[in-house]
Amino acid sequence: MDDIDKKIITQLQADGRTTLQDLAKNTGFSSMGTKKRLERLLKNGTIKVSALINPNVLKLHPAIVMLEMESAEAMQNVLDRFEECPRIIQIFKTMGGYNLIALVVAETKETLESISMEKCSLRCSKGIRRSEFYPISGTYFSPFLQIRENLAHKERTGTPCKVDCDPCKRYETQKCVGCPTMSQYKGSL
Repeated sequence: MDDIDKKIITQLQADGRTTLQDLAKNTGFSSMGTKKRLERLLKNGTIKVSALINPNVLKLHPAIVMLEMESAEAMQNVLDRFEECPRIIQIFKTMGGYNLIALVVAETKETLESISMEKCSLRCSKGIRRSEFYPISGTYFSPFLQIRENLAHKERTGTPCKVDCDPCKRYETQKCVGCPTMSQYKGSL
């Protein structure tokens, strides 16, 4: 990656809808030269232009979940179980006291509490030695997150984590909005 690539990336990070003409002006290249650079960055997977969401505007509640797993198999089971969960923004595999660190989001504080301790929670998976849950009180430098809205399609007959919301007391008493993939979902994702 050279200085021209960095200029393209910097401008796209500031405004993903920047025109090719503006990118060319910023880089000093022709529109065609800039287009070729941009296509190369996209094709080789260096960048992806996508929409990020500001959870503050949508009144969403993010949190960090830290998990120490018993084994590589238990870790893979957690990753497989929650791969299509729209509330999980990102999971990081780490080399430290905690093996997995997840960034999650919930529609209400009550739902955040539910996903911190109920059967649908990352923390309730088999093979976890210990876990910690930290609601996020502020986000700095950029408020935007890549919330996986594409997974909240409300058409599934079962939840991705295989937990049924209907018999859950928190769902029954409206302390949780349910899973964003289900037709009975009562939230905003």
